[in-house]
Amino acid sequence: VYIAPMKSLVQEIVQTFTKCLNPYGIKVSELTGDHQLTSEQINQTQVIVCTPEKWDIITRKGDERTYIKLVRLIIIDEIHLLHDDRGPVLEAIVARTKRWIEITRDNVRLVALSATLPNDEDIAEFLNVRSNGLFYFDNSYRSVPLEQEYIGITEKKLIKRLKIMNNLLYEKVIERAGKHQVLIFVHSRKDTVRTARAIRDECIEKGTIGCFLQKDSSSDGLLRAESEVTKQIFLGQSFSLS
Repeated sequence: VYIAPMKSLVQEIVQTFTKCLNPYGIKVSELTGDHQLTSEQINQTQVIVCTPEKWDIITRKGDERTYIKLVRLIIIDEIHLLHDDRGPVLEAIVARTKRWIEITRDNVRLVALSATLPNDEDIAEFLNVRSNGLFYFDNSYRSVPLEQEYIGITEKKLIKRLKIMNNLLYEKVIERAGKHQVLIFVHSRKDTVRTARAIRDECIEKGTIGCFLQKDSSSDGLLRAESEVTKQIFLGQSFSLS
């Protein structure tokens, strides 16, 4: 069982795993609120990819114990979400799994993954992970070295501070536009739209929107095609601008 935080990520993982495991005759299936599985389908499936909420419901139902007994590996992706609003669900899943192992003595392996977890030792203790089962990969494992630069902002007023942050972000993005890929981390989904809109508007104002993608390229055509089918207005507008 592979537990991913979002339905979109569940679907992506199902596609990736299916492509890799299908040649070996291993069946991968999605199990979410939008995609149910019959008893026959579950019996024919070797890998189930689901959301935390869905697996929480399944493990709480007494009539689903038959399927739970078949599980030998549970992978929880984005385990740092224990500190999020959905943390109690993940905590319940872990506690229920640990209790199940204690009662049945079944050999169930529990694996937790995170790319942004500062307190890995605390999480390892919560999961009952032995010292030789905890793996921490620092920057020395990166194929491309990562440089860190910190920029201090002293402005205390929120609106002005956000404006300064967006201006600095725009400058850093433009420095790398057309040369390297840029990945921007923010705190919420709403912030992704706000930040992207701020960069887009700044590019339009300064006439730098063309720095990100060459016209008539294959990616340009793909983005324009996506802009016509996406349901989100902002994404459609952004895609059309490349």
